[in-house]
Amino acid sequence: MPATPKAPQQRGFIIPIGGAESRGRKTGILSRFAKLCGGKDARIMVIPTASLRNETGPEYEELFRSMGARSMCVPIEKRSDCFDKETIRILEAATGIFITGGNQLRLSTILGGTPVARRIRKLNALGIHVAGTSAGAAIVSEHMIAGGRSGPSPRESGVELAPGLGLTNRVIVDQHFNQRQRMGRLLAALSFNPFACGLGIDENTAGFIGPDGDMEVVGKGTVTVVDPADLRHSSMSYVRRAEAVTLTGLRLHVLAAGAHFNIETREARAS
Repeated sequence: MPATPKAPQQRGFIIPIGGAESRGRKTGILSRFAKLCGGKDARIMVIPTASLRNETGPEYEELFRSMGARSMCVPIEKRSDCFDKETIRILEAATGIFITGGNQLRLSTILGGTPVARRIRKLNALGIHVAGTSAGAAIVSEHMIAGGRSGPSPRESGVELAPGLGLTNRVIVDQHFNQRQRMGRLLAALSFNPFACGLGIDENTAGFIGPDGDMEVVGKGTVTVVDPADLRHSSMSYVRRAEAVTLTGLRLHVLAAGAHFNIETREARAS
């Protein structure tokens, strides 16, 4: 469950990014994140756990530095790293935390249940901003999509779920959404947990979710919001393996840059 802010403390932003984000120094999602974290006073901790590329973390560290922010890449490659006192110290000093892309299951199996994961939740509740791209976007929610079938329609066994960081329990995030045809697996995930909204985030697109739950879409693509609050019927519980699933009563919003959706009130508004 998300940590609870102590009034009057405001929760930090939660920023899932759909992957393949522009890395321009002056414009784009990452520069907005750096500015939100304090600009020249920002201290951004980069967590590259999901990636198997040794270059991933240092690349983001240098990119944030080129934007004027202070940044440090902290490799967390095994669970024992999550108990390291120096890692926790760096985390405590951060004004922003950035989780890179890669493999979602590396994130959940290495970070899950550790002091680092618990501290990220607590810091976000205390006002520290957390952004993640691709796999790093998927893990911000309580229920994380770890894998599944591509395609437009939901199917039984069409999605694999794992525990996420739990910064929010209001949404389930899928990334590279339209580029990799992931509507089917997002719908399958929602059929298991209709309490949450589904956010399908395109590449080079992000949802900046503020303390009040209001999400602004930033970037070149769209965020597809699937709201199952009025779901009337789901055949997921009785269809055979790999069969198509019937879902009725879903609400759908497709939001481009500047549009908003409030994950608490479930209200969408155009830019």
